[in-house]
Order: sequence, then C-alpha cells, then structure tokens
Amino acid sequence: MGAPVPPGWPEQVRPPGAPDWEATAVAWLFDLVPPDYRAHAVLRRYPVLLARFAADHVSAGLEAAREGWRTVRVELADHLPPDAIEAAVAAYEREGARLVAARRGVEVVAGALRGEVWVPRL
Repeated sequence: MGAPVPPGWPEQVRPPGAPDWEATAVAWLFDLVPPDYRAHAVLRRYPVLLARFAADHVSAGLEAAREGWRTVRVELADHLPPDAIEAAVAAYEREGARLVAARRGVEVVAGALRGEVWVPRL
C-alpha cells in the first residue's frame, strides 16, 4: 500500500511506496513535456531533473495560455467571427485550468521524488 497523497496528486501516478510508483511518475512527467525530451538519457536517469523540466515546460505553457487569453480578442478581432473568438477564449480557459492542475501535480510528484512525505492534517 502506498502513502497518502496530497491534494492535486495525479490519478495516473501511483502513491509513493506503491510498487513501481516512480515508473508511473516518470511516465506521467514525460507525457507533460515534448516527445523529444525522451531522447535525453539524463532525464530518464534522474526523475527529479525530469520533474524540473516538466515544471518549467508546464509553467511556460500556462503563461502562454494566459497571454493568449488576454490578447486573442484584440489581435484576431478583424480576422475571426465573434463566435470563434469566444470559442478561443473558452479553449484558453480550459487549457489554463488543465495546466494549473498539471503544475500542482508536478509540484507534489517532484516533492515525493525528492523524498518528501506528505502528512494529512486533521
């Protein structure tokens, strides 16, 4: 049985202490980054480093989504119909929410990879 996990722990990653939990963490982290990252042996060898790369990548994607959300109405107003603009804004909002959750997941998984133990509070 694995350890309790903090809020935001990704469903795809087994709890720390469960069999192969680190392998599930590595697979999940690789799913968050560009496929070319798999070619870097150092990221496969050091999951904590992979978590750092994933955190940087997810944070950059979140900032890009926020920037797109802020600017799409102005920058594309002359090129798209209003319903397309609103659909784009909604897509940016969904992507932003997904990336916020991914960022939290990376934070808690990285902590576990570093040996941090989460203790639930009553």
